[in-house]
Amino acid sequence: MIGKLSEDVLQAVLETLPVEFSVVDENDRVLAWNKHDTRIFRRPTGVVGKEIRNCHPKKSLAKVERIISEMKEGARDKARFWIDLPIGPDKEMQKILIEYYALRNNEGKYLGCLEVSKNISDIQKITGEKRLLD
Repeated sequence: MIGKLSEDVLQAVLETLPVEFSVVDENDRVLAWNKHDTRIFRRPTGVVGKEIRNCHPKKSLAKVERIISEMKEGARDKARFWIDLPIGPDKEMQKILIEYYALRNNEGKYLGCLEVSKNISDIQKITGEKRLLD
């Protein structure tokens, strides 16, 4: 990154990004997440510091563990998948994009994993173009 951000500005940026994310360290422990009150995949605050196994449903846990294992081994840097999930008061099906990114230092050492989720249903409806300030 070029430049420095104050803690207040960094906090604002992380909460403003149009995605929700979670950060896991090299020991598979949850460090932090953003958008706590509006998350698609909500977590109790007590999960901070606990293993990632406490955050995923059993049916997907083996796949999450495989992705992280491959990232640790250097065989994978990212994983991308999407699911349909009922969201909102009407439980309307929404398309959720989920991406995992290996976090590495400048020497390539594995530091942890960034999990990013976004509801892309509205993006899928985009057609044509809309110019700045249109």
